[in-house]
Amino acid sequence: MGILAKDNKVIDRLTCHPGDLVAIVCPARKASAHELQPAVSMLENWGYRVRLGESVGAEEHQFGGSDALRAADLHQQFSDPEVRAVFCARGGYGCGRLLPLLDPQVFRQNPKWLVGFSDVTALHAWMGIEEAGPSLHAPMPLLFDKTSQDALKRLKDLLEGRLDKVTAPSHSFNHMGTAQGILIGGNLSVLYSLRGTPWFPGDQGAILFLEDLDEYLYHVDRMMLNLSIGGVLDRIAGLIVGGMTDMKDNAIPFGQSAEVIIHQWMERTGRQMPVAFGFPAGHQVQNTPLVLGAPVSLTVQEQFSELSYISSF
Repeated sequence: MGILAKDNKVIDRLTCHPGDLVAIVCPARKASAHELQPAVSMLENWGYRVRLGESVGAEEHQFGGSDALRAADLHQQFSDPEVRAVFCARGGYGCGRLLPLLDPQVFRQNPKWLVGFSDVTALHAWMGIEEAGPSLHAPMPLLFDKTSQDALKRLKDLLEGRLDKVTAPSHSFNHMGTAQGILIGGNLSVLYSLRGTPWFPGDQGAILFLEDLDEYLYHVDRMMLNLSIGGVLDRIAGLIVGGMTDMKDNAIPFGQSAEVIIHQWMERTGRQMPVAFGFPAGHQVQNTPLVLGAPVSLTVQEQFSELSYISSF
């Protein structure tokens, strides 16, 4: 994780301040300036100036413009030293199509927060592999009005360099223990799509976070099977399971919830590692922001689980 490994003041380099310029782009599905106006107003109320990238309002079928335009918009915002954070307007589908078009040097030479989740998992993974620094798995502008005030406050705190631990209540599937590692992950379906590509996150000794939305339960089983036989579950140091929201089933039920499926695949590893279910992040109202690419400590006890950032970060 290049920037992390070479600089123990990463947060200082990424910190936003009142008056700073932030940008909103559409690297996946399209969004209009009108749709984003409530989020723009909120960011302005936080004290930021807001720029809408060229991909906002652009349209190519469901995408926010062509792949080339969306990639160029990311390059433009990261190249501009005045821009201190880049928000992805929404997810949907399309970020993975940009990965072969992105220039790692642009991101390495101009470190700043990239903010988003869901399909943006592809960009988070790319940034980790390309040593372009940490990024924020966090609420996106088009969903600000469906996000809790606590999660939004935590997003503002992280943007401005204030790290805080994240806790979750006890869960019957939790495995007790403590581990440290780089936090990776995001949307399970997107991570699954990156397996076999150059941009699947480095998982050796990592803390893996998973969440998903609107998937068939047998798809969840298939994806966990892949992580299992591919050795991912044998290499990670700990697992965090966030929201598994609005899962779907067939007419003949699969017979297990997403949480049960993940629990059973973790049990098959036979490993003793901390595993925290019911974490407050993902496609849900309490979408607590997480710093992917950051060194973290995961502690799972009988009463609760806790994720904290290592002080050297």
